[in-house]
Amino acid sequence: MTTPPYQPGYPQPGYPQGVSDKSKVVAGVLGILLGSFGAGRFYTGHTKMAVAQLLVSLFTCFIGGIWGVIDGILILVNGGTDAQGRPLRDS
Repeated sequence: MTTPPYQPGYPQPGYPQGVSDKSKVVAGVLGILLGSFGAGRFYTGHTKMAVAQLLVSLFTCFIGGIWGVIDGILILVNGGTDAQGRPLRDS
């Protein structure tokens, strides 16, 4: 028995329900520009991680904001997932 070819509109194999409606470019740019406030993570739905980024930034007088910048760069380079575990779309 063979696996049927991928058809648009159906979940992709290996991914929970296809590709996210969130853009990795938007998430990455938000992470770089507003990473101190957890904006990139709030955008993708990772609320707990976003609050952690915000608190670390506040408690370190925004020196911890470098976490958000690095996080944004990693999202742009490697991609990321939304809160449902779906990969972020490329555009």
